[in-house]
Amino acid sequence: MSSHRSPSPDPLALDQPWARTAAGANTLGFETSSSTPPSTPAVMPTIYERTTAAAIAHDAVNLGQGFPDTEGPDWLLQLAARAITEPETGPRNQYAPGMGLPTLREAISDAQARRQGVQLDPATQVMVTTGATEGISATILAFARPGSEVLTFEPHYDSYGACAALAGARLVGVALRGPEFRPDLDAFEAAITERTSMILLNTPHNPTGTVFSTEELTRIVALAVKHDLRIMCDEVYEHLVLSDARLPHRSILTIPGAEEVAVAVGSAGKSFSVTGWKVGWVTGSAELVSQVRGVKQFLSFSSGPAFQWAVGHGLQDDQGFFAQNTAELEAGRDLLRAGLEELGLAPNRAEAGYFVLGNVSGITSLSAAQFCRVLAEEVGVAAIPVSALTIQHRASPSDELEHLVRFAFCKDHATIEEGLRRMREHLPAALAGHPPVDARPANARPATARPASAAPVTAPETLAAAGTGTP
Repeated sequence: MSSHRSPSPDPLALDQPWARTAAGANTLGFETSSSTPPSTPAVMPTIYERTTAAAIAHDAVNLGQGFPDTEGPDWLLQLAARAITEPETGPRNQYAPGMGLPTLREAISDAQARRQGVQLDPATQVMVTTGATEGISATILAFARPGSEVLTFEPHYDSYGACAALAGARLVGVALRGPEFRPDLDAFEAAITERTSMILLNTPHNPTGTVFSTEELTRIVALAVKHDLRIMCDEVYEHLVLSDARLPHRSILTIPGAEEVAVAVGSAGKSFSVTGWKVGWVTGSAELVSQVRGVKQFLSFSSGPAFQWAVGHGLQDDQGFFAQNTAELEAGRDLLRAGLEELGLAPNRAEAGYFVLGNVSGITSLSAAQFCRVLAEEVGVAAIPVSALTIQHRASPSDELEHLVRFAFCKDHATIEEGLRRMREHLPAALAGHPPVDARPANARPATARPASAAPVTAPETLAAAGTGTP
């Protein structure tokens, strides 16, 4: 029995908060088949989890999910271990303060002053969160009014859509276009309406690697001040700007007027290659941070005192890790870019972060989602279709973003080389065996749900790989 996934529904057309949230992140499945009515909607794992599971299921090289192959620096890991086992050395293994350990908040404040020239009161302008994702979630839930619009650039981190939908707001996207992927600020300004309540930025940008300029940030802040909008600026890749980047990272908080409208979100996970520690933070004016705290303290309240303590020491002195890490990432980026170029995938510059984008339209008429399924099943390489990081219920099959694939270079060179070898040897034959599949119309509607006894949801077309796949 064949089945396929119905198009992603409009999140705000759904009554249940869980369904809106899942649909906002393109993780709500509606399955149809030739012999049965539509099934009950069900939540799929995130595109990142689905990709990694697909890599495991097909013994594929995982160039999809953005986690490093290497651990963080030994000295940092040892600090956390000592804090756990030696209470006299670090904090006790009990609740950290709701705003975070004072030592970490002071370290974040000091680091912002040194690197960005931003002065923050650690007592009132720095709040530690359980990873950057909690900081993003709390900020969106604090400022996105029900029934309003939240403006962002596409592609975007999938939690933006999930949290906007949970808040009852509509996410509106303005595309970053290749090959440069710079923001079109005229289009962005034109997208602001009387319903807009919030702007979501990400610089350095995931997954394009674009570093926003001072001029671009200045204009965005001016628009927010003019229209009384709040800005959440996701800056988790701030320490991963590569040496050939044309612009340095500039925090939103350095821009005149930002103190009235903006908060910045940071992360230790990306900065120190300890993504499992889930230590993030929100910074901004005391008033805005307090408003975000109104939501955040009823999410996780606090977490990981040993990890917070170690990160605080790391931010005070990274012992050369940031420079070493970006040099290793740059070498991986160069290796991956060269291989993708050879394969005809026209990679972008990727000046920051973990990812290179390849455009499949030069070698196949398959969509990126279809390409990624073939790539995992038949070539043995897992990657993520950028379409999973867009507003799918409004997407056009002909849009450039539907033909881009995200490859991670935060892997050891042997992993990248093996992935490229498999693609060189097996991709041409695999694509030859898959003529293009007609895309469903962009405005096709999902079928209505049937009773809960219906068959379970199976793998969607947006999987980064096939079979029972997962990211």
